[in-house]
Amino acid sequence: MANSSRIQNVVPRPGFSALHRLRKRRKGQRMRDPLDDLLLKTLTSQRAMEERFLQMEERRFQRDLDAEERRMQLEQRRFELEREHEFRMFNVFAQMLSILKQSHSGSSSPVAMPQGLDFSQALSEIEGMGGRGSNVQEMRVRPLAKRRVDMHSFCNPSGFQRSPYLSARGNFANVFQGSTEEGYKAYHADKYDEDKNPNGIINFGTSENKLCFDLMSKRLTQADMNLMDPSLLQYPDWKGHLFLREEVARFLTYYCKAPAPLKAENVIVLNGCGSLFSALATVLCDPGEAILIATPFYGGITQSVFLYGNVKLVYVYLDSKITGTSTRPFQLTVEKLEKALQDARAEGVTVRALILLNPQNPLGDIYSLSELRDYLEFAKRHELHVIVDEIYMLSVFDESATFHSVLGMDRLPDPQRTHVMWGITKDFAVSGIRFGTLYTENQDVANAVASLCYFHGVCGPIQHKVAQLLRDRDWINQVYLRANHARLKAAHTYVTDELKTLGVPFLNRNAGFFVWIDFRKYLKTGTFEEELLLWKRFLDNKVLLSCGKAFECSEPGWFRIIFADKAHRLQLGMQRIRKVLEEREQEILAEEKEQPCQSDQDGKADSTDEVIFVSRHQDNTCASSSSLGDLIGLLQQQMRSSDWLQKNTAEQFAQEKPEIYDVFSKLVGKQ
Repeated sequence: MANSSRIQNVVPRPGFSALHRLRKRRKGQRMRDPLDDLLLKTLTSQRAMEERFLQMEERRFQRDLDAEERRMQLEQRRFELEREHEFRMFNVFAQMLSILKQSHSGSSSPVAMPQGLDFSQALSEIEGMGGRGSNVQEMRVRPLAKRRVDMHSFCNPSGFQRSPYLSARGNFANVFQGSTEEGYKAYHADKYDEDKNPNGIINFGTSENKLCFDLMSKRLTQADMNLMDPSLLQYPDWKGHLFLREEVARFLTYYCKAPAPLKAENVIVLNGCGSLFSALATVLCDPGEAILIATPFYGGITQSVFLYGNVKLVYVYLDSKITGTSTRPFQLTVEKLEKALQDARAEGVTVRALILLNPQNPLGDIYSLSELRDYLEFAKRHELHVIVDEIYMLSVFDESATFHSVLGMDRLPDPQRTHVMWGITKDFAVSGIRFGTLYTENQDVANAVASLCYFHGVCGPIQHKVAQLLRDRDWINQVYLRANHARLKAAHTYVTDELKTLGVPFLNRNAGFFVWIDFRKYLKTGTFEEELLLWKRFLDNKVLLSCGKAFECSEPGWFRIIFADKAHRLQLGMQRIRKVLEEREQEILAEEKEQPCQSDQDGKADSTDEVIFVSRHQDNTCASSSSLGDLIGLLQQQMRSSDWLQKNTAEQFAQEKPEIYDVFSKLVGKQ
């Protein structure tokens, strides 16, 4: 009974349980309210994120569709160009057979071959089995008067108002400019900026490396660069501070692979290679004398040597054709040097020196050791000084190409007349820091140039920074050069792939920041006036290039494009170039419909496999008058300037059409 009473006591009273549950429910509701708000916010945020994600996915999908559509268009364009190229080759081959048939039926005598043409060699070239043959037609000899420098190609004083405040020399300097200066001014007045000025001018004309500002800005702001010693704020030795010249000597010894350590006493420092050209021209030549240089070349040299020293340039004109001893387009040979020198002397011009650019600007050529030795031996025979500009020596971005410095030669033919220039402007992507250095064993030349350093000195803090930079060999080799070469190669590949897609010929080189492009098929009359109009058309479409006339190129229609730029500017700039070229191509096609028989444009490109060559169609009526030698040369150009031979091998033909291949093989076996 006691237990029973205790059980009765623990039984809840009536109404107590319901009241307890109600209070508990209300308390639970008060506790859940903040969680519900948080959950609601979370779900709302998640829904918004999902919507944004879907929008982003839709945009990405649309971009992929656009990219795929563009890829298909490019593939279609490439396929059409290949078909046109193949049609031209077979068209030329048919014309060759027609001429041979006519010659055989009209006369029993053998076909007269053009002088200097090796028919067997030409056929081996066509089959892709032989070496390089001579071109059929020799380059037209340039009149002697045109081989001398013509200052009026840079300016025309008669077209300007003479200033009463300037001397004759001052007035000349006032109007001394060409398309390069005009485009440079236009660019600075309307610079492209992705955010502030997206419709501004993109600069593909000024040779600057814009790919490594991140690396250089980081290195130049490290603690070891920030020294302000009293000696850096005082007048230095005019040749440059000794600590810097010693570092330059060690740097050049290492990277030029000099056989013996170079000496600091032979190093002179100036504020840029332009100043070096000016100083050397002044101390090596008297006013009115001349320096020999091969064209095309960096046009700023003309201004450097002429405005101060009144020294002229004698041009060694190079062209794109393969003739004589030339085995590549625009190849410099000793024969061409000899001819230009003798022509100048016949006119009474005294030539004192030869300028060599290695790597070459704008071609991108790298001279071999044998070529360098031949040029130096030529200069020694004629007692000429040789000024070698190697400012792009560390900008060879492909391992397949090897740079050879003059300072790396075991023996210089004439060391007292050999002077080598280099600077950090190009190789270290700091064109705003004016620093150039000269290495010469001739102390008379060194002292004479040093006296002009008073006007062209480098400030002390910059000399310290440059010395610290050149001393950091590990950073240069392991960080900077690796990244710089990889970026240059990627940018070069992008631009050249775009040019291939457009069917535009160009020189495929692996040094410098530039590609030498052949736009001659976009010129109707093939004149420098028309070249200038095309250049202005590019500028009007907000992309700055450099035309061939600015480099004294002998053939109208060549342009230089700078590719050492960021990807988004390269893409936009190439889109603008494409727009101009497609418009121009449509104009030419419309004109050709009215006048179908045009002059031979196919013979304008060089005949090496280093040039991607796609030309527009040549009418049969126009080509029918060509000689057999002309057609053989043209067929060589067409065959060797594409990958047609690689894509159409005998093995591939045997697999695709074995029956026809067997019949062909039997016929060949009977011959």
